[in-house]
Amino acid sequence: MIPLPELLAPAGTFEKLQTAIRYGADAVYLGGTRYSLRAHAGNFEDYDLAAAIRYAHDHGVKVYVTINAFAHNADLEGLPAYLRTLREAAADALIIADPGVLAIARRTVPEVPIHLSTQANVTNRESALFWVAQGVKRLNLARELSLVEIREIRTATQAELELFTHGALCISYSGRCLLSLYLTGRNANQGDCAHPCRYRYRLEEEKRPGQFFPVEEDGRGTYLFNAKDLCLLRRLPELITAGADSLKLEGRMKSVYYVGAIVRLYRAALDYWQEHGLPAPGETARLPSVFGEELHKIGSRGYTENFLDEPPGPVDMLYKGATVRAEYAPVGIVREGETSPLIETRNPITVGETVEYLGPGLANLPGRIVAITDQQGNQLHRANPNHLVRLTLDPPGQGWQPLGLIRKQAVNGG
Repeated sequence: MIPLPELLAPAGTFEKLQTAIRYGADAVYLGGTRYSLRAHAGNFEDYDLAAAIRYAHDHGVKVYVTINAFAHNADLEGLPAYLRTLREAAADALIIADPGVLAIARRTVPEVPIHLSTQANVTNRESALFWVAQGVKRLNLARELSLVEIREIRTATQAELELFTHGALCISYSGRCLLSLYLTGRNANQGDCAHPCRYRYRLEEEKRPGQFFPVEEDGRGTYLFNAKDLCLLRRLPELITAGADSLKLEGRMKSVYYVGAIVRLYRAALDYWQEHGLPAPGETARLPSVFGEELHKIGSRGYTENFLDEPPGPVDMLYKGATVRAEYAPVGIVREGETSPLIETRNPITVGETVEYLGPGLANLPGRIVAITDQQGNQLHRANPNHLVRLTLDPPGQGWQPLGLIRKQAVNGG
């Protein structure tokens, strides 16, 4: 059997951490309430971090904690104490971008491994060697690298290499963006990005207020900076043979459903290649069609392979909206399994609808809702979001397990 790289999943909240583990992550990355580049993710208070790490370790999963904001002098106060808290919580590694933060970490908790954030922009072998000399164990390479460049860096260093494989892309270089700060006062480089790359834009001449010039692709405006999502699902064999030690999925601010569905998909793909063996050199890698079908059931902005073969162009941008319509919508999370599962709803469901349970591998287990019962035993025709209800299904919910996800086909595809 071929050795597989680690599958590294986002865990913006404890629930997302549980879901990522449920669907096959080998490791998760998460942030505390300080020093993280996802200030608006759920994040973890100090006392929650230890519980999250214990839960992951109990399930054989590693936890990497992000400390990847670019720090100013005032931000350094309290950092040594926070680092010691993470060491006591048994964090498996710290994800750092700032050289000053890295230096403090090496002095304060030298026994805790350092993973270099993609924000550090490692784009060449000399940069890789420099950071390794600073005590970095793993390099999360910049997203702006080709497969050839990744292979060259692999040849130059024995450090672990981590590659972003799926998720949102910043229009700026490796996420070092000032657009949010300029437009909204929210500093992306300190974890407070307002995501202005997803806004609509129109051109207005200053002496003609209210008169917009026709640069838009349609009547809603132009999404000038809206990159499609990265998806390297079909390129996994090449990433494996290029020497990737870890395949990273973006999405700490995405939904529980997204995290579970995308972890499940990449877990199934990695397991497929382990079972069937990698294609021979020069042979095209082909996954069964079910993988593509599953991919398009998950919401996205469309997909691009970014820089892997060549620099992206206009075809790698999404100009006609912020997202592509999703084919399926999340229904809820199983809280109790068995044949009549207890569901925590996330979207409305009604009697007569068919829902789909995301089972092991890519097995999808459908069931038509025959009855909905609330916690008081009342029969309902419809269940609204954020309620606990029990479903009677046809066929019964055989194999439905706690923390499993349920979805349904979206109305009109969105």
